[in-house]
This record gives sequence, structure tokens and C-alpha cells, in this order.
Amino acid sequence: MSDRLSAREVKRHKWWGWGLDDIAFRYDNKPAFPALARDKVGVDLDSRRPTEPVLSDYEVPAGRLPADARSLLTGVVGEENVLDDDEYRVVHSFGRSLPDLFRARNGHFERLVDAIVYPASEADVAAILQIVLEQDLVLIPYGGGSCISGSVTPDVAEQRPILTMNLGRMREVIEIDDTAGLARVEAGVYGPDLEEQLNAKGWTVGHFPDSFTYSTVGGWAATRSSGMQSDKYGDIEDIVRGLRMVHPDGTAVTKPIPGRDSGPSVHEMILGSEGRLGVITEVTVQVHRIAPVRQVIAYMYPDWEHGIRGMHAIARSTDVTPTFTRLSDGPETEFSLAMVKEPTSTKGKVAAKVQDGLFAYLRSKGWDTTNEMSISYVCFEGSKESVEQQKSIVKKIVKNNGGITLGAGPGAIYDQKKFDTPYLRDFLMNYQVFGDVCDTGATWSNLNEVHARVYDAFYATQQEQGLPGFMFCHMSHSYHAGACLYFTFAFPYSSDEQALEQYYAAKNAVQQAFVDLGSTVSHHHAVGTEHQPWITEDIGDVGVRMIEGLFADNDPGRNLNPGKVTR
Repeated sequence: MSDRLSAREVKRHKWWGWGLDDIAFRYDNKPAFPALARDKVGVDLDSRRPTEPVLSDYEVPAGRLPADARSLLTGVVGEENVLDDDEYRVVHSFGRSLPDLFRARNGHFERLVDAIVYPASEADVAAILQIVLEQDLVLIPYGGGSCISGSVTPDVAEQRPILTMNLGRMREVIEIDDTAGLARVEAGVYGPDLEEQLNAKGWTVGHFPDSFTYSTVGGWAATRSSGMQSDKYGDIEDIVRGLRMVHPDGTAVTKPIPGRDSGPSVHEMILGSEGRLGVITEVTVQVHRIAPVRQVIAYMYPDWEHGIRGMHAIARSTDVTPTFTRLSDGPETEFSLAMVKEPTSTKGKVAAKVQDGLFAYLRSKGWDTTNEMSISYVCFEGSKESVEQQKSIVKKIVKNNGGITLGAGPGAIYDQKKFDTPYLRDFLMNYQVFGDVCDTGATWSNLNEVHARVYDAFYATQQEQGLPGFMFCHMSHSYHAGACLYFTFAFPYSSDEQALEQYYAAKNAVQQAFVDLGSTVSHHHAVGTEHQPWITEDIGDVGVRMIEGLFADNDPGRNLNPGKVTR
């Protein structure tokens, strides 16, 4: 990957939704999905033909970047790497939060970024930052634009010219230290490109967030990302061992040395700073040899409570080290079964009949196979002997907690489709339905209460709004003391005029329940602006003052992504 891409060759989302233009959610091959949509959110999928928004239907306001500032930028990166056409400005003015996408799809372009600049090196980044400061511009660093917290969305009240810096041309694995198990990586590399370069030499970073296909390693660091394999490989703060960040006064460098005793951690200050302190240009990540055997096994529990006991026992076991563990509650299991494609092969049809027989047997044993049973996935990696030994131990743990082993078939399907869910949200908006997610971290002792109380908060709000709704949840990211709870909710909004008011009523009820119960405002979706209303309740007045002081001292002119994390 030694050749630098031009700006227009860098991968990007479609302007109105997630991912590429030619990829979309389909329901015609999922026979159970239309009935689920009708039952849960009152939508008849055959009632209308979805249409894609057309940008030319809307008026896009002209950019505000002064000609002299643009000339200075092109002097650094070249004319072809400073873009200001309408579609690129719209794409880079919105992340992929639900409010962002609703506004984009409906042409609510109150404030767009004025241009996008694509550096090719750390020296380019430093030169651009100096232009930003000298010209009093606002700079928003941009990785893949997949954030759902408002972290890359400009402030509608900002009057100064706004420049987005897309690091997508900086996508190289610079070097790998085989002995230390460390790789130096440019910050603009997307997840799939990173893995491709590492895999070619037998390595993996092991970080696979839901946004993997449309997020970058620099974005992971700037937003404190967590991947679905964090049980084994850690969250991004465990993976990133060192970094480089271009700062108004120079370049901040943290060394990839195990253990730090140099006072308060500059490294930790930069992680999660969302561009408020500077632009991350390079990270050093710990990498691992690709395991010779990888297998995802599915299990089923009679209900959520049995499943949580099983997950806790696996996390506490000293004899197993899963790559990931995941438990879906009853509603999410119901949703997952509705997403299964209609079998077309003889093998698939036989498997479907076996499943029907199994569910009939479970019902004869008193299981509720419609609303309560909870599917679980556990991933094992290692040598063949190690994987088989760990599978045997987990099978016993599951059985001791009331569950059964389904096997590798359902696990393989999950592993193949794990990055597809964001396309469903775009599809639902075609039917005037919102679908979104909220995540939190909780202790093992508090998981069940948080799970139950969040459901209560959501459905009480929907009842007050006079709207149907559907919520489901899974547990993932197991730790010694607790785990992540990841809630998904959907409901039809009554009109475009009331849509966001109704959305925030539901979202706020969930978020408020998190902090009221002592959980975190978000486990891995950053703060941005969407989660900012709860930051004081999450970290306290003193904590907020400390962060605000850090930002104010390092960026007194508020040129660096102002208004994110804190005002």
C-alpha cells in the first residue's frame, strides 16, 4: 500500500446513510421479518416502495472558506486534495447518529463544513493545523465518519469557516516489531485495510467494532472504541500502546513502553479526546499472531437470568479465555430468528427442520421459545487442542446454568453477518421508523436491574407518547467486574415535524436510566454532543471542570472541534 490515494479515492459513506451506495438491507429473503415489523412497530413493509433521497432535491448552502485560506491549503496538499463540492461537504458534515442521518436525509443543512482537506503525512497535518490557527478556522478531524454521538458534526451556531480533515490517505502499517508484538500504524487506516496488511504477515490487532468496515484506527483512539473481541484483545485503551498527536505547540508523543510512571497519563488524556487536543496521526498497537483455529459456538438458555449466570461463570473461570462472549435476551433472540434467510439448499432446509424439532422439544420441557429463550455466542481461538478443551469446559458451564449447546452452525452465521446491522436502520427510516442503540457498562451485581429498569423506562416513555415500540438487548464485552449492556430500540414516529422530539424522549429516558442506576453514560460510543447532557452526572462537577480546563489550556481559541465532550 505504498501509493497514496487521492482524496476522491478514499472510501466514504453515501451521503444519506451507512456504507456504500450499492449495499442495502433486504427483507424479501427473510420470511419472518415482515411479521415481526408489523407486530412490533406496526409497519406493513408492503405498504410502500422505499426510495432513496436525492441530493439535488435540496438546496445546499455555499461554503464559507475564504479563497486565501483555500490557496494556503492547496499549497500543502495539492488542489486535488481540498474538496468543497456539495456531496462531499454533506457527507463530512454528519456522522452516522440517527439525528444526523434524519437531518441529512431531509435536507436540514443549517450548517455544513466548508471544505475537506486530505493530508498525506504528519508534516501535512502540522502545516494544516498552523493554517487553521493563523486563519482562525475550526478544524474537525475525521476518520471514517461512523460515529453515532455527534463527534464530527459541526455546531450550527459556528460562524467561522469550518474545515474537516479526513485522514484517509494516511493508511499504512509503517512497521511491525515481531519481538515486541507491536505495529506502528498511520491513523487514517480503515479496519479492513489494517487487518489485510497485518494478516499478510501473520498478525491481527483483534479489534472489530460494529463500525469496523467504516472506521479508522485514529478514530478508535479518539473515541475510546471497543471491539466485539475485547474479552481477549482488550478495548482500544489496552490495544493502543503509544501514539503521536499533532498539537498547536508541536507533536505529543507517548512511548509504547509497558508500564508508565510519569505522573498523570498524557496517553490517557489523548485517548477519547475527540479532536479537542489535536490530531492523532499515528498509533502503535499491540498485535497478535493469527490463531490457527477459530470457532464460534452458539448456546441457548431458557431465559436471560440463566444466561447471565452462565456468562458470569465463564468470565470467572480460570480455565477458559474466550475471544468474545455474547448473550442476547429474549426479544433480541426473537429478532435474530426473524433475520434468518429462507433456506434454499437441501442442507439449509434440513437444518431448519432440525431447529423446528428442537424448539418443539424445548417447549415440551417448559421453555418459552418465543419471548424468553436467550441465544449466546462464545468465540474460541488457539490451537486445535486448546479450542476443544475450552469448548468442553464452556459446554459444562452452560449445562450447569440451564442451557444447551447448539453448535458451530449458528455461530458461523453470526460471525459472517456481524457488520450488516447498520444497513437496517437506513431501511427502517424509509418506513418512518427510527431504530437506534444505547450502550452502557454495569457490574455483574447490577446487570439484571439495569436490564429491567431500562426496559421499563423505554416502554413507559412510549406509552406516554402514544407510540408502539420494540426494544431488545445483548450483553457483551465481559470483564472481571461486569459487562456491557447494548440496547436497541425501534418505533414509528408520527410526523417529520415531531420525529426528533419523539426520538429524544425515548433516547433520553434510556440514557437517564443508565446514570440513575450508577452505570456509565456510554460503554464505547463516545461522548460527542449526543451524550454530553449526562457527562456531569457520569463523572461529576470536578471531573468536568478538569476536562474543560485541559481543553481550554491547550486550545484557548476553540479551533479544535469545539463543543465535543464538553461545551
